[in-house]
Amino acid sequence: MSKLPAITACAAILAAHMAQAETITFWTPEEQPERVAIQEEMAAAFTAKTGHEVQVVPVTEKDLGTRMTAAFAAGDMPDVVYHSIQYLQPWAEAGILDSGAATEVLEVLGTDTFAARPLEIASVGDGEYASVPVDGWTQMVVYRKDLFEEHGLAAPDSYANIAAAIDKLHDGENMFGFVAATKIDENFMMQVLEHVLLANGYSPVGDDSDGKLAEALEIYKKMAAASPEGELYWKQSRELYFAGKAAMIIWSPFIMDELAGLRDDTPPTINDDPTSRELASRTGFVTRISGPSNPDGAGWADIRYMGISSDADTDTAIKFVNFVMDEGYGHILRIAPEGKFPVRRGNSENPDAYVNVWASLPVGVNRKAPLADIYPQEVIDNIVAGLSTGDRWGLREGELARASKIVNSLLFNRVVREYIDGDISIEEAMAKIRDEVSRID
Repeated sequence: MSKLPAITACAAILAAHMAQAETITFWTPEEQPERVAIQEEMAAAFTAKTGHEVQVVPVTEKDLGTRMTAAFAAGDMPDVVYHSIQYLQPWAEAGILDSGAATEVLEVLGTDTFAARPLEIASVGDGEYASVPVDGWTQMVVYRKDLFEEHGLAAPDSYANIAAAIDKLHDGENMFGFVAATKIDENFMMQVLEHVLLANGYSPVGDDSDGKLAEALEIYKKMAAASPEGELYWKQSRELYFAGKAAMIIWSPFIMDELAGLRDDTPPTINDDPTSRELASRTGFVTRISGPSNPDGAGWADIRYMGISSDADTDTAIKFVNFVMDEGYGHILRIAPEGKFPVRRGNSENPDAYVNVWASLPVGVNRKAPLADIYPQEVIDNIVAGLSTGDRWGLREGELARASKIVNSLLFNRVVREYIDGDISIEEAMAKIRDEVSRID
């Protein structure tokens, strides 16, 4: 019996399948070669499962906004874009993002499997979301847990506790109570300031009282007074903490592998062994701080999203984002585990599935180890939970674009530095801030 009809039938089925396969374009700001390679692995896995091709296009972070605007005008947008929090509101309002498609993805995956705050930030009303939350990180107070325990101090999760720890631990020679950012031309100072001000519920684009601002300025002056002299930013704060000469600093989670002696270019110097995990074992982390006018507190978060454009091949784009946030999620988290906390905690089968995957991923450069091997489970749980309360100026008020202009102006850096140096009074500082903020549209 001839097998030709069967072969012909198989060929027909294959041809039909190939005819239905689509190619979509995926823009990503994670453009370092090793990160692109991971994303291409993810795309290849999606192709193997579905037959749909994905073209991974690296786009420089600072160019993403202008390139997307130009692509929108030309009707040539990518199908899917991996983007930062700053684009959510403007792109949704401009019609660049397809909120219906993003919402469909979230309904399939289950909104209850995501951290609440990133979803709230992406909400555009009527139960819809502009984009799908993917990952993020929260800025942290990094502190000497061993010294806090030795002196009976509570964790530095409030203005009051920070002040009490400074009073107890600062001697200005062997131990600085804090290393506050004071270099006014560094974005790092503005990032730290926004965190401290958010903690007390203050926002320059909100209807906030002078009392909130005054309380925040006072604690920052105390933090600066417990710091070394000079122009301080992330470099000095890390060096002093690594040398065992700082009780508290504010830093990103990218410090976590360095604390454990996994990078030769930034070794802990608290002892004679640059590969020692001793400092990591002595360190605690706080993601949310509260002030007297905001007892619930707040954290500073950077969250990334996966957006589906309004002229995408919608069905294929939805399938791809679903894949990324499920079977392919480990690829995304593997790009930089110390700075990509899982926004989706788990799935219907295991509510902690992706947190467990993330904690098992190796971090470091010259040496590698999973975060779960370095830090206890309570630390892992705490820093991941920080995304549930992460915030930024302008998010709650729908004024993210204006808030970004205020942040980028570095006006707070300049005025706060004048205040902590004693050049102006707190009343003059608040008046200056009000005046300069009012000039920014």
